[in-house]
Order: sequence, then C-alpha cells, then structure tokens
Amino acid sequence: MASAVTSHPLRRSRRPVVASPQGVVRAIDLFAGCGGLSLGLEQAAHAANKALEIELAVDFEALATAVYSANFPYAKRVATATVESFFDGTLGSPPSAAEQSLLAALDGAQVDIMVGGPPCQGHSNLNNHTRRVDSKNALYLRMVRAVEVVRPRVALIENVPAVLNDRHAGEGVVEQARNRLASIGYVVNDRVIHMEALGVAQLRRRHVMLAIRTDQGIEPTALLDSLPVHAVRDLEWAIGDLQNVDDGTILDRRPQATATNLARMAYLLETGEYDLPNRLRPTCQQGNHSYKSMYGRLSWSSPAQTITSGFGSIGQGRYMHPQQARALTAHEAARIQGFPDYFDFSACPTRQALATMIGNAVPPALAEAIVGELLKAWSKAPASGKSFNSESA
Repeated sequence: MASAVTSHPLRRSRRPVVASPQGVVRAIDLFAGCGGLSLGLEQAAHAANKALEIELAVDFEALATAVYSANFPYAKRVATATVESFFDGTLGSPPSAAEQSLLAALDGAQVDIMVGGPPCQGHSNLNNHTRRVDSKNALYLRMVRAVEVVRPRVALIENVPAVLNDRHAGEGVVEQARNRLASIGYVVNDRVIHMEALGVAQLRRRHVMLAIRTDQGIEPTALLDSLPVHAVRDLEWAIGDLQNVDDGTILDRRPQATATNLARMAYLLETGEYDLPNRLRPTCQQGNHSYKSMYGRLSWSSPAQTITSGFGSIGQGRYMHPQQARALTAHEAARIQGFPDYFDFSACPTRQALATMIGNAVPPALAEAIVGELLKAWSKAPASGKSFNSESA
C-alpha cells in the first residue's frame, strides 16, 4: 500500500533527485511566478537523467520569488524585478547596457531553453474593459526581446488562449512574435493545448509558442504534434486522499462559508445534484444567465474546472467539494494544478496570498511534456545540429 502511495506523482513528499546526471539543461525563466514552468523543466530533465541549471529567474512580485527561491535553491539568480529591467532594448536594436550586463553575467554559458508566462490579465476574457488592448500585452514581446539578446536554443512562451485576439499596436502580439522570431533564425509554431490531455486533472487551456533555433534541426510543429496524450485523470485521482486530512495548517484549512452558501451546498449534497437551481441562486442569477458552474459541485469522476484564485468560494465557480459542504482547500487546488506535495508554498503568509499564488500558477505538466519531447528529439538530432548532450554535459 505504501509503495502505491509514493508512486503517485502528486503525493510525493520528497523531491526526486538525479544521483549521477548525464548532462545539464540550462534555463532562464521570465515572469516566473512561483515556478510552475521551472518545475516542469526540472521534471523533464530528471526523467532524461539530466540536471537542471537555472541561470536566472525573474518576477516582480516579492512573494512569488520567495516561493520560487524556496523550491529552487540551486537557481544561480532569482530576481525580484521587472523583466523590462533586464531586457529594455527595442526589438532589432543592439543590446542595451542592462542587456550587456546580463550577457556578461552569463559569461558565455549557452542557455538551452528560455521559458516565460507574461502577465495575462490584459488577455483574459474576464477583463471586459481593457482586454485586447491592455498595455500589459506588450510584455509578451519582452520575451521576444529576451530571445533576441540571449539566443537560447529554445524558447517557450505560454499564455491564455485569448492572447490570440490581442490587437496591441494594431497587430496582434502573437503575430508580431512569430514574425520577429522567424526573422532572427527561429522556427516557430504555436497552438492551444488542453491540460487534461497532459494528465492534469483540470479542464484548462493554455496557448503556447515554441520557437526552436534553426541550427537545432528540430521542427516545433512536429514536436508539438508528438506530445503524448494522457488518459484523462479525474478529481478523485488528484485529491481523493485529502478529504479527511487534518486542517491545522494554512494549506489544508477548509474555507468557511456563509450560512446561505452552507444551505446551498447542503441542498446539492442532499439531492445529489451538481448544479444549483436558479431559485436558490442570488437574484441576479435567477433569470437567463451563463453562470452554470457558479455554486456548482465538483464530480469525483471528472476533471475540475479551471482553477483560479477564487477556488476557496463556491460563488467564484464550480469549486464545491464532491462530498463535503465546503469549497476547495489550497492543498487540493495545488494538486489539481499538478503541484506535488513536496512543492513548498509556506512563504505565503495568508490564505489569500496562497490562493493567488496557486491560481496564477502554470501547471508544471505543460513544460514537462514539451521539454520531455525536446530532450528526446535532441538525442536524435542530426550531427549538423546541436544537442543538450553535446554542449551542455
């Protein structure tokens, strides 16, 4: 029984290590958040018996970098700063003083992969007033500038699918990024990926742009086409063991609901229903509406809906526990995002900070799947190409 528990990828309390790594993957993580993409990189590297070296991780939120530093103590530099403070030059211009300083700090080290998830609030469909034209959308192009300056072998940019609708500066940032990366010697493909296909117990979609330097001999389209398709994992697989966990810690503390919401949850449990009828909803939702998931109960046999920072309230979405009159705990939300138990969120001092950190995170499975395929492709690359094995060992 114990071995079955420890074999579950999310229930591991100890971080797996590579005793004798055969090679190194060098990475930079921009807009790093708590490190979801970096964790995926680490998992993919370890699966290939390689070590991960993080040359630089940047995020402007001090709490995010505190969580990041706790989980990636081997990172050479974790900076609480804006990405623009490192990459401030305009596209196509020679490296600025700040960019030259970064290159000097890298001291000639070849960066294998650069990852980043620029802030997506400007693209979100929840942002009705400024979506499509939010100035934050231009941060997407800071990733492109970083690629221009550092010249990594691979760049992976992730965002919400609605980034495809951006019209910043008259032309979409995705189209601008594609064109610029192609002009500086990268082959590019982008698409929307469903997280449940990667084994995440959650219905979540992310847009990814994969750019591979032309001298690498690998086509990003073929690589993304080859991503393994996972059998759908349901909610019980992710959190079924947590329903009776002691709630003495902030991570496992059960959210407290109002009397009205407790009555709503009691109704769903007593009737066996998953959707709250209109007559029990707030007045504003008692007519025709599109809020079916709000106040809804989750099902053990299906993936969860997209986890946001509102997972602790049933009024924010379908976040009611399948069997208990409560919303999700932070521990459960982290599991649904794909973070194993060894990932340390203890730097978050409050439940709200914890909810924001987890809700804004990128599921590690995204980078794990893509980089896992990259490492396989590199091992088979033609002699004229470069590989992690030949230059990063």
